[in-house]
Amino acid sequence: MGRILVTGATGKVGRSAVALLRRAGADVVTASGATGDLRDPGTLPLDGVSAVQLVWPFATAEGAREVIEAITRRAGRVVYLSSAARREHEREIERLIAETADEWTFLRPHAFAANTLRWARRIRAGAVHGAYGAAAMPPVHERDVAAVAVRALLDEGHHGAAYDLTGPETISQADQVRIISEVTGIPARWVEVSPDHARATLEADGLPPEAVEEVLRAQADLVPPPTPATSALAEALRTQAESAHRPVPVTSVVEEVAKRTATPFRQWVEEHVEDFRVPVAAPTMPAARMHGFGDASVIHLDTVRTPEPGPGQVLLEVAATSFNPSEIGLRSGLLPEVFRVEPPHTLGWDVSGTVAKIGAGVTGLAPGDRVYGMTGGAAAGYAVVPADALVRAPRRLPLADAAAVPVAGLTAWQAVHEHARVTPGQRVLVNGAGGGVGLLAVQLAELAGAHVTATASPRSTEAVRRLGADEVVDYTAAPLPRDMDVLLNLIPLADESAAELAGLARVTVSIATPIEGGAHFVMRADPGQLARLAELIDAGELTVEVAETHPLSELARIHRRAEAGDLRGKVILVP
Repeated sequence: MGRILVTGATGKVGRSAVALLRRAGADVVTASGATGDLRDPGTLPLDGVSAVQLVWPFATAEGAREVIEAITRRAGRVVYLSSAARREHEREIERLIAETADEWTFLRPHAFAANTLRWARRIRAGAVHGAYGAAAMPPVHERDVAAVAVRALLDEGHHGAAYDLTGPETISQADQVRIISEVTGIPARWVEVSPDHARATLEADGLPPEAVEEVLRAQADLVPPPTPATSALAEALRTQAESAHRPVPVTSVVEEVAKRTATPFRQWVEEHVEDFRVPVAAPTMPAARMHGFGDASVIHLDTVRTPEPGPGQVLLEVAATSFNPSEIGLRSGLLPEVFRVEPPHTLGWDVSGTVAKIGAGVTGLAPGDRVYGMTGGAAAGYAVVPADALVRAPRRLPLADAAAVPVAGLTAWQAVHEHARVTPGQRVLVNGAGGGVGLLAVQLAELAGAHVTATASPRSTEAVRRLGADEVVDYTAAPLPRDMDVLLNLIPLADESAAELAGLARVTVSIATPIEGGAHFVMRADPGQLARLAELIDAGELTVEVAETHPLSELARIHRRAEAGDLRGKVILVP
């Protein structure tokens, strides 16, 4: 066997193939973006080449005939890395090779285990949101595919073969996330969402719409049928599901051709632990920026350069940010003396994420650390944050959910402990308990030993009562109680409503509309208090509830819904 050319040598299969070929003593030359352009066959290093491993990295077969003919004029053997999906361009390339090559072998791998790396950011965020979590497949290790390719390149007897390649076990998407979490030690789970929600997330990740539809169709086909039917309708639905279900059979090609045991998925994860734990900053990132002051139409999802941390700063891979109603005021141009921003401005104050890089002089934090805090410009893929503004994120929460805490949690803490100074036995009225601040304030007041009465709309009553309120008043149907020790007002009020609340309690604290005779304050960032909140969460004494999770691309729509009164509880947004 003469020289062997490996194209796509920097890819996941190509790197392994080159290593295995060299270990076998083969004379290997490579072609990648830097050496050899598949769009220009004249640049390929074909002198003395007798066999080629061909990877065609393009979405169409345009230009493939010229490349394949140039290869087959020089090399007698071609091993083509196709796919089990056999997309239109892959079928065409297979046809061209079969027409022109003296010897050919097609490799048709099913899902690569390495495809789960696309979840790495979500794993670090604590939750992978997707449709069809039950979709099951046998993920294959790229090294096993390379091992089969090497035998087809070096040995006789593989001409005309089309090998379907799989791993040794069929595993659902949800179980893949579970295994990754177990091996890496990162708390993460699969969260089932609708296909429409999954479509928006995949498109936000940069997949072209046609690729998104292909992925969702394939996943739907891999969902097993339901359990045995118990009615005629259920039997009809089960039969329909069985006819649509096309399970992927596990093959023995790796064992038979490469003479090695196919690698289990868990072992693949063990080899890639750091790829999941430590983020690698991309050169560009998404950023939800306001390009002027006005309605929600000024918010756009832009692609901008990823920043670098300066002295005393860290670059944080953002797991999530959360929506705060005060951002409507910022976006609308209200209180410019408070917000002091100039468009284009990246929104977002709450942040949770994984440290990607540290700047000079930073101690106590390292890449891979899971943290949360407050910063400007959190509604992006990455954020540069002063290191001293961050603390360790609660371990009990998915990292993304921790983004629901900073603004709401600090506001509630400071209202209860600094301004109202709630003590055991006091009667505390929390007005607006169903919001993000209110649900935390109810719990903090209860932890302080108070008897808590909360006002909430009927749709929030259950959550408020579950989180510790002793009494819940439906403010739409009943008057507010009087002669309280403490009133915490957490919602904007009309002048006449503010006047009605004056005098209800001996101590009044408002974070929104000032109330005569009471204290009014604006929350401040306090990492020490954030650390204390994390301790309470990890101890199971403080519950954080996230009402909705959306891709960052939905931020403008969330602003519109908030202005229409269509939001309840905390909403987080993930890049």
